[in-house]
Amino acid sequence: MSGISGKAKIAGVIGWPIRHSLSPRLHGYWLDQYNIDGSFIPLPVEPSDLGTIIPALPRMGFHGVNVTLPHKETVMAHLDHIHETARRIGAVNTIIFDQDGQSTGHNTDGFGFTENILQTLIHWDFPQGPVVVLGAGGASRAICVALLDAGVPEIRLLNRTHERARVLASEINNVCGRGDSGGTITVVDWDRRSECLGDVAMVVNTTTLGMTGKPPLEIDISGLPEQACVTDIVYAPLKTALLVQAEQCGCAIVDGLGMLLHQARPGFEAWFGPTPQVTEDLRRHVLSGAG
Repeated sequence: MSGISGKAKIAGVIGWPIRHSLSPRLHGYWLDQYNIDGSFIPLPVEPSDLGTIIPALPRMGFHGVNVTLPHKETVMAHLDHIHETARRIGAVNTIIFDQDGQSTGHNTDGFGFTENILQTLIHWDFPQGPVVVLGAGGASRAICVALLDAGVPEIRLLNRTHERARVLASEINNVCGRGDSGGTITVVDWDRRSECLGDVAMVVNTTTLGMTGKPPLEIDISGLPEQACVTDIVYAPLKTALLVQAEQCGCAIVDGLGMLLHQARPGFEAWFGPTPQVTEDLRRHVLSGAG
């Protein structure tokens, strides 16, 4: 990487801890690719310091930051403006500072999810049928909002803790209404996860089940229509047991790495200028730094 000047554009990522983040490797690739005088810096920020750090960043020359755990929800209280999508999701993963130092919080996780699907399955039609979403955490919330915005007619939400799924479904149904397409979220018992697949167009795993070092995701997807798509936001391993099973059933599969890469594009463009692309070379570069 070439050196930077005193006029360098600066952005970063805040989290606690932050050493595991792949964002510096990802943005560093694009900075080199476009020969930009800039830097992307990992910033370990304790939760108690958020209120001090956020207003200080633009004064230090930062154009913005990504936000990762555990700050995605709590950082919203320290921002001047919240984009409507981030407000509906209830979390921020990208902050942009304007020339006056005013901060605007965005959420690009849903964008990253849908762009990953559309890059892999170019002609995918989201309104074609119901979607089963496994998990009710922060990623699930962003993905559910994105799916409804894309015209999915029904989301069947399943979570090991039923109450958490019920609360998430209620909150998203309230903020999204039923959408122009009539889409809505219904909660299905976790024990029925293998039984509710007969007519669905897509299955999305947003849990950590099946991730390296985590318990397996126990589900039988043999009842899925062959034209269905199965995607997993996990990317370690890149091809999870769920995706292997889906492939054996003849379904299209989409791994989780692309969501990470695509969600970074809007922030990079806002902070540094160019509109970056997600390529196979980028995928290999980021994967080589994972783990």
